Amino acid sequence: MKLPRSFYLRDDIVRVSRELLGKVLATNIDGCVTKAVITETEAYAGETDRASHAYGGRRTKRTEPIYQTGGRAYVYLCYGIHHMFNVVSSAEGTPHAILVRAGRPHQGESDMLRRRGKAKADKTLLAGPGSFGKALGITTALTGTDLSGDQIWIEDHGIEVEESAIITGPRIGIDYAGEDASLPYRFIFSAAPG
Repeated sequence: MKLPRSFYLRDDIVRVSRELLGKVLATNIDGCVTKAVITETEAYAGETDRASHAYGGRRTKRTEPIYQTGGRAYVYLCYGIHHMFNVVSSAEGTPHAILVRAGRPHQGESDMLRRRGKAKADKTLLAGPGSFGKALGITTALTGTDLSGDQIWIEDHGIEVEESAIITGPRIGIDYAGEDASLPYRFIFSAAPG
């Protein structure tokens, strides 16, 4: 049920980003298993993409996971509070990453609510990458983690994602990226279950 390594090793970052829609991200944090259907992603095309953390070959301790072999987590801190979960794809040395922006609860909703400090589920529970990460217990401690392990992984539940159910558009909050800000690298599964 876990996605095979071959899923992540492909070089077409846009295709991999689209194909993550409908897949189920799972975490096992302190014995607490939570799962969410991925409903929104953004592709970041490495060294040639001005919006990417690896643009121009930038390589730091923080970005090192995106230079590793595909099938790893890249988690970074945004505004000092939001833990942003990304899927690393492509071969080692090609720093492609896909930001998971939103999802729908699949398992462990009560734990997601507790982590988010909410009394009941609503459409904001897993909306936005910061909320998504917090609800699933994802922190920067997971950066570099292999997605074939038992702490964080992605499953295929056979959820059909029709082309007509995908909304494509520009990424959010990257005005600094110039013309790359308008690339159609954001994908939303508009008919996601939940």
